[in-house]
Amino acid sequence: MNTAESHPEVTVVDFGAISSYERYKLMASLIVPRPIALITTVSDDGVVNAAPFSMFAMVAEDPPLVMVSINRHEGERRKDTARNIDATQEFVVHISDESIAEQMHRCGEAVPPWCSEPDMVGLAVVDDTVVRPPRLAAAPVAFECALHQRIDIDSRHIYFGRVLRMHARSGLVDTQRWRVHLNEFHPIGRFGASFYLTSRDRFSLNGDNESGIDEI
Repeated sequence: MNTAESHPEVTVVDFGAISSYERYKLMASLIVPRPIALITTVSDDGVVNAAPFSMFAMVAEDPPLVMVSINRHEGERRKDTARNIDATQEFVVHISDESIAEQMHRCGEAVPPWCSEPDMVGLAVVDDTVVRPPRLAAAPVAFECALHQRIDIDSRHIYFGRVLRMHARSGLVDTQRWRVHLNEFHPIGRFGASFYLTSRDRFSLNGDNESGIDEI
């Protein structure tokens, strides 16, 4: 059955007539680029888990909330990250940049729950957080989060985290003016299919901006 209509200027797709996987492929490849949250959690047994998620966004600043959407497995089995957040009510969101891109990607591999992804990929952890999960030392930014709310839909668990504290790589944030030195910040994003992209090709629509300082 053809669920797409062809017109000279546009292709129209009826989302009610295609499968959830087909909807996922279209949305995940077209709603781009997406920032990548590399999230650390800790299990009841003390195993540190790390996993990347690109269905991730800032939601609000008052209260300071971030959102991550985690896909549901068939049956009652949940991803390690979802299970650990539910158990501890805490997690740490790291922004992925070029320096940890390969390790971030490998953290998405399917491994047993007792396997610690940071150990597996060689990412050192630092126990200087107020939440139970540690942060990743190499990440440029880390947000310590307490679970604010969970919403369940058919395909996903959606978690809202309240940011308690932020860690930033030295030199990245000016805490006198609360500005970010963007020339020192090179996050990566998720593109369509299995592709990633960098954020080095930047431009301003407000005239020349040579300072490299966030003026938002």
